[in-house]
Amino acid sequence: MKTIRDKILNHPYLVMGVILLLTIFFFKQIKDKGRMETDLDKYMPRNHPAFVYSDEAEEMFDIKDGIIIAIEAPESIYNPETLQKIKDITKALQKMDEIHKADVTSLYTADNIIGTKDGMDVKAFYKRVPKADKLDAMRSGVASNEMVAGRLVSEDETVGIIIARIDNDVFTQDFYKAIIAMGEAFEGPEKIYVAGSPIVEGTMALLGPADMKRMVPVVILAILLVLMGVLKSFKSTLFTFLVVAVSSVWTFGLMALVGIPTYAVSTMIPVMLIAIGVADGIHFYSHLGIYLRKNPGAEKLEAVKDMLNGMWKPVVMTSITTAVGFISLLTSQVYPIKYFGLFTAFGVLVAMFLTLVLIPAGIMAFNLPKLRTTGAAGHDSSVAHKFSAGLLSQKKLTWLVTLGLVILSFWGISKVWINSSFLDKFEPDSDIVMTDTFINDKFGGTSTINVILETPENGSFKQSDVLNLVDKMQGDVEAYDMVGSSFALTDYLKRMNKVMNEDNETFNVIPENEELNAQYLLLYEMSGDPENLWKVVDYDYRRLNVTFQVKSDNSKVINEVLERIEAYRQPLADMGVELNYAGSGYKALIFTDLILEGQIMSLVLSLVIIIGLLSFMFGSIKVGLVGSFPIVITALIGFGVLGIFNIPLNTTTALLSSITIGIGIDYAVHFLDRYRLNRRKGLSLEVAVAETMDHSGRAIVFNAVVVIAGFLVLLASVFPPNRALGALVSMNMFISFVGTLTVMVLLVVKSGIFSTEKENTK
Repeated sequence: MKTIRDKILNHPYLVMGVILLLTIFFFKQIKDKGRMETDLDKYMPRNHPAFVYSDEAEEMFDIKDGIIIAIEAPESIYNPETLQKIKDITKALQKMDEIHKADVTSLYTADNIIGTKDGMDVKAFYKRVPKADKLDAMRSGVASNEMVAGRLVSEDETVGIIIARIDNDVFTQDFYKAIIAMGEAFEGPEKIYVAGSPIVEGTMALLGPADMKRMVPVVILAILLVLMGVLKSFKSTLFTFLVVAVSSVWTFGLMALVGIPTYAVSTMIPVMLIAIGVADGIHFYSHLGIYLRKNPGAEKLEAVKDMLNGMWKPVVMTSITTAVGFISLLTSQVYPIKYFGLFTAFGVLVAMFLTLVLIPAGIMAFNLPKLRTTGAAGHDSSVAHKFSAGLLSQKKLTWLVTLGLVILSFWGISKVWINSSFLDKFEPDSDIVMTDTFINDKFGGTSTINVILETPENGSFKQSDVLNLVDKMQGDVEAYDMVGSSFALTDYLKRMNKVMNEDNETFNVIPENEELNAQYLLLYEMSGDPENLWKVVDYDYRRLNVTFQVKSDNSKVINEVLERIEAYRQPLADMGVELNYAGSGYKALIFTDLILEGQIMSLVLSLVIIIGLLSFMFGSIKVGLVGSFPIVITALIGFGVLGIFNIPLNTTTALLSSITIGIGIDYAVHFLDRYRLNRRKGLSLEVAVAETMDHSGRAIVFNAVVVIAGFLVLLASVFPPNRALGALVSMNMFISFVGTLTVMVLLVVKSGIFSTEKENTK
């Protein structure tokens, strides 16, 4: 350590030059290889059984997420101009390279199953825009067709939609911009709305980097102002800030270099590193200030050596424990959370390295900072001594308040829920949310759940009793007000039965026998486009795809829908039918389970490892337990607040415990290390506490102020979950540092974990 230290101090410009070159290299990686990822499928482990099955079902039934373009006419879509526009948009979408022609559905392309003298026919509603005298016939034809009315044309006949289904791997920002531009080009006098899962993801990809660009300057300004107020020195502020700025560039540069994309949650890494990374610098300069006050004539080299000798160990210890808090997120199977933890941990260790190298090199190159050397009066009258004396005299009150908060937190934790909704990441009054709400109000819903039914025998889904049970399930699930509609083979058969019986509504039911079902299906295969049929049933009629349209991607809503579907699992099983799920709506729900599972595992793992590290660092399991107590209390209160204020656990707020543990443990490490040193000097309990409060306690307060200020900047984010995380982490950091300087101090005194040299002799 001494040899490395001397080389750094003797060659400060070389050190800074190497750091500059590495920073330029990593910045170039960001510029050349950095990319944003918002595809929900890319968030999840592909080998998870639920995802493997879903992918197989999606391929079997050609299940794809769709872009929805809605056209709202001032009075009715049944006018030549609006119908022409539906046709033009349909054809424009079909010509796009990213979309297969057969995957575009609208009133212009929809199949119209009708009865004829010779049996049944399937034809389009229109190829050429009908003239005025034909519009009423077209309107009545659509209104009487349950497969189209309310699905492609709204019940009030003012809105028509075009659905363009796309493959997962074709969506790009250029494609997204082209779709948005197309909607704008067809605007007027009709109003055009663009929605669907790909559009939500595209908007996230567009706003995520923009949000980061907007927040980072605000974070920088806030941190600089707070650092200036805390450190009272421009040079100290500059080098402390350079540590976190450079560590952020290295972190994103490494992500780009190894091919890891930037997820929405990754945009908060700079905020994390800026808020976290300044802590080591504050403790360095705080120690340096105390040394200079006691030794006003000290030489630069002497002062820097004392700073490194006194602070390198706690800085390394706190950085390792912080990194462990984030590395524990590797237990999550959700890729954004996993990579967030890994690369934030890397950034924390880089910040540690730069603190130990760049700050000493900067001082040697640009001289000691001009720090206040006043205020070194007797410690008896200091704020630290008064606070420590008051704390030791109010032990019962401190414990009663802590107990009350813990009890309230357990009640709140019982109310915590998980939400994987993409739409809930936006403001309720944002264009994307309002558009989605509009289409959900007019149609079945923009989110889907696919129920896959399977039997071992060919032809099972031609049997009327099985199909009637499926139809009953559809009706019961549709009774839930958040389910707009459903679609399955049953809808084809009911429609065919009706048109083959002179459009008599009495026959809008499943035919009574298997033979009639088979005849209808054969007629459809001969008359229509059988490719549409294979989207709801397989060729052997052993597998069935039932699609439910849901008016929200909120996890509570999805769970409600699944509960209603699950009520039919046993009745279907009694008929030899197995029930499974597929599609983006179901995968989003599995996503929430993975978030919870990963959160619990990372919380337990990080606590165990940190207790072990503290025990190893200080040579006592008792110290490990005492030091971890404040972060345990903080984590409980943090999750309690989530439940009390109905804040969901999602990919963003799931980071709460790891951030709390990773950062909060720093306070305990710094306090315990300095307290141990004071006790070894022979100071009594009370004096050692007071001296530690004056040295590390003050730096902990400064540290907490900077971290809280950094995270409060997240309140300026355009994404509500980011704002919630900023407020929660700021609250947790306040609780953590208060807990360290109160509850933990009382535990330290009560347990007698460190003895003086005289006590050791005895």
